[in-house]
Amino acid sequence: MRDTLRQFRSHDRAVRLLMVNQFTINLGFYMLMPYLAAHLSGTLGLAGWIVGLVLGVRNFSQQGMFLVGGTLADRFGYKPLIVAGCLLRTAGFATLGLVDSLPALLAASAATGLAGALFNPAVRAYLAAGAGERRVEAFALFNVFYQAGILLGPLVGMVLTGVDFRVTCLVSAAVFAVLSAVQIRALPARRGAVKESGPEGVLTQWRGILANRPFLLFAAAMTGSYVLTFQVYLALPLEVRRLGGDGSGGTVAVAVLFAVSGLAAIAGQTRVTAWCAARYAPGAALVRGPAVMGLAFVPLLLATAVPVPEPGAGRWLLAAVPPTLAALLLAIGTMIAYPFEMDTIVRLSGDRLVATHYGLYNTVCGIGITVGNLATGAALDAARSAGVPALPWLVLSGLGAGCAGALYGLHRSGRLAAGASVTPVPV
Repeated sequence: MRDTLRQFRSHDRAVRLLMVNQFTINLGFYMLMPYLAAHLSGTLGLAGWIVGLVLGVRNFSQQGMFLVGGTLADRFGYKPLIVAGCLLRTAGFATLGLVDSLPALLAASAATGLAGALFNPAVRAYLAAGAGERRVEAFALFNVFYQAGILLGPLVGMVLTGVDFRVTCLVSAAVFAVLSAVQIRALPARRGAVKESGPEGVLTQWRGILANRPFLLFAAAMTGSYVLTFQVYLALPLEVRRLGGDGSGGTVAVAVLFAVSGLAAIAGQTRVTAWCAARYAPGAALVRGPAVMGLAFVPLLLATAVPVPEPGAGRWLLAAVPPTLAALLLAIGTMIAYPFEMDTIVRLSGDRLVATHYGLYNTVCGIGITVGNLATGAALDAARSAGVPALPWLVLSGLGAGCAGALYGLHRSGRLAAGASVTPVPV
């Protein structure tokens, strides 16, 4: 932890502020979002399909607008988009706690999603520009703050929601309001290296990025890693519940999954990144990340060969230990890949229109996560109905191997090298 703090202090003020901002963003977001569905279905008594619609609108408005948010950040500068996103999320979260009509809930949900689309690419592009040659190290530190917010947010939200969910919404909105004020006052203005104007300029930018074949291949290859990482929220909790039940034991085991994942990143991210940077080229490190993620499902695969014990300590251990090992390995794989992944996007962009590249990258990965989760859900259902519990873990392990193989091919062909992807775009 001392090394982490030392590295943090060694960066300039703007970079440090962006890291603290991301912690605060995740703190405010995750103190509310895990409890929103229960509020909508319980307190407001909405039907399940309406709850799904409200949550789906938030996800769609974020994933669908990442490219626009990134483009605006490159066009008008990073700071205005970061501030606008935080202000919009302030309004969205406050509204979620104050309204109960479906149109207002949908509008608030859409606003919270659009807010993420505005500040997410801008924050990453600003961090990449501010860190310069220390991008990999900066993104490693960034992930520490990112995961700390995810870890602490639900705990704060649990306490606040125990009082009233509306209190949670208003406190979360207040967090974003304070964050907006701090950024308006303290975050220096910054924009990308290239500024273009006019509608033809934007369309030309998009055509140029879509013609950037190595970048698109990289985004497609990395999508598999995001599907694997998301299983901490989907397949692993379902497996815990399947074996451990819905009682307190299952709840504790699920909580352990999230705690292990977050604490591993907080404690080990900077060391893992330094170790990988000293031994591997960025492309080689990227290959190892999804490979470890694929191996994360081997403990679950081996557990399917063990007879399920009667309810008791043995069954709880079978329900908790393999998924926890999987969560730990997924965290390690993410720690290996993430800083190099963020750096590679900058290099493949040619350090030009970086926020737009981040925006399109997030959209591609978001679509992949949706499709991957549908496939994972289908595999889980098929495994139960066919009595083949190993099926989903084989599929997910194979996905990790396929993702690593695709990245290895890109690395060996030189398509991940700096400047390999730059496509001249007429202005």
